[in-house]
Amino acid sequence: MPVRNAAKRFTSVMTAASLSLALLMSSGPAFADAGFRQWVAGFRATAVEEGVSGTVYDKAFRSIKDIDPVVLEKARTQPEFTAPAWDYFDNRVHDQSVAVGQQMAKKWGPWLDRIEARFGVDRNILLAIWSMESNYGEILKRDDIMRNVVSSLATLAYADPKRSKYARTQLIAALKILQTGDIDESHLMGSWAGAMGQTQFIPTSYQHYAVDMDGNGKRDIWNSIPDALATAANLLKKNGWQAGKTWGYEVKLPAGKLPSGSKTLSQWQALGVVRANGKPFKNGADKATLKVLDGRGGPAFLMVKNFSVIKAYNNADKYALAVGLLADEIGGSSGLVQDWKRPFTKLTFEERQELQKRLSQHGLYDGKFDGKIGDGSKNAILAFQAKAGLTQDGYPSMEVLKWLRQK
Repeated sequence: MPVRNAAKRFTSVMTAASLSLALLMSSGPAFADAGFRQWVAGFRATAVEEGVSGTVYDKAFRSIKDIDPVVLEKARTQPEFTAPAWDYFDNRVHDQSVAVGQQMAKKWGPWLDRIEARFGVDRNILLAIWSMESNYGEILKRDDIMRNVVSSLATLAYADPKRSKYARTQLIAALKILQTGDIDESHLMGSWAGAMGQTQFIPTSYQHYAVDMDGNGKRDIWNSIPDALATAANLLKKNGWQAGKTWGYEVKLPAGKLPSGSKTLSQWQALGVVRANGKPFKNGADKATLKVLDGRGGPAFLMVKNFSVIKAYNNADKYALAVGLLADEIGGSSGLVQDWKRPFTKLTFEERQELQKRLSQHGLYDGKFDGKIGDGSKNAILAFQAKAGLTQDGYPSMEVLKWLRQK
């Protein structure tokens, strides 16, 4: 599956992997080292049979002597819960991600011109994907997130039964990437599950879609922004992106029940579905599907073909919608007409950072002041609310921030 979908499929919590890790650790480092090294030595023949040079294999594993326990811990603790719509979008589509996207649009404008001309994919969609996947490359600078791809995949292949098949396939592909010379083993870095570069491609997807846009002879999605954005554009184009068309429209719904399924935009309009901003639909003959992710009280959307193409990158409605909404705002849209059903007063990105800083001053939060409200921030908010005698809901609200400012 393209990009992160194959990795995402395996992100449920799995007791088998936990047991494997426990057995390895309980037997001591020597056992873990010996068992893993034996696996590495045995897998060499498989890799060579698949076309990987023995020299490349040996060089890739030269400094890898043991499993990466961080990878197994991240694999074990992947969340199963589904975040509310407002929670998902507030962490991804906000004033900071829009502002940086607009800065990047100017900085990389000439390259985006060339990429659009070659692939026909809207530059703002590419910028939004870049934001969603690596925060415009900032994640690649974080040693607490980035791992050696060969080490990560070998760890999963050896010690994680649920991800073993996926990891073996991706490990072979990663070794073949090293063999091409596009990147060397010291810079082949990625997520714990092997997603790589500015736009987070798993190795097999890199093999299918990677592009040398800057013409230096290497398909370098780690260090070359033109290569990374062109690679994302190539994926979208090859999955059916329709040049010059949008991903969808925010709409207002009439009273009463509406039919399901795909209809033309003109047919939806005849049923009383109109654009939320009052403008007419473009290309009335285009087929569209109605999506309401937050109930009747939240925003509603008609999704056209390009929405499903974005899902080739990550097969989730929320992901594709976040890309579309962020792209629109980077392009100058004022955002949603009907906001999400958020049960509190929303904070700006800077206010969310302030919230984290103030929670840290109270000794309740020890994470980064990144404006992203994850489990650490929510637990800190809950602890403060309990301490202050407030309703304990964990929401990053203006109400909580005002209380913190008074303390």
